[in-house]
Amino acid sequence: MTPEEILNVEHEIVLTLKNIYDPEIPVNIYDLGLIYEIEFDPEGTANIRMTLTAPNCPMADMLLEDIDTQVRKVKGVKSVNIVLTFDPVWDKSMMSEEALLELNML
Repeated sequence: MTPEEILNVEHEIVLTLKNIYDPEIPVNIYDLGLIYEIEFDPEGTANIRMTLTAPNCPMADMLLEDIDTQVRKVKGVKSVNIVLTFDPVWDKSMMSEEALLELNML
């Protein structure tokens, strides 16, 4: 895969993540600031480093499964590797301006 093709797949992954919503907050996980890093390698693995709004999130398993299922649908993605981290800890400053507007926090 060329560097351009890799960037295109990463862009498609971002668009996919923008269609996945936190079950408890009406904002997509990308604009919520839960996605820290996306890397796609030429072998077809999407590596996603992310966090949750709280370490004890009761919907974590469902959310991670949804991310895996939806990102696998992106053309070129053969596998998904999700690394869950709490460093740095999520806070509202990580939210996009769109998310803050959606939640009337701006």
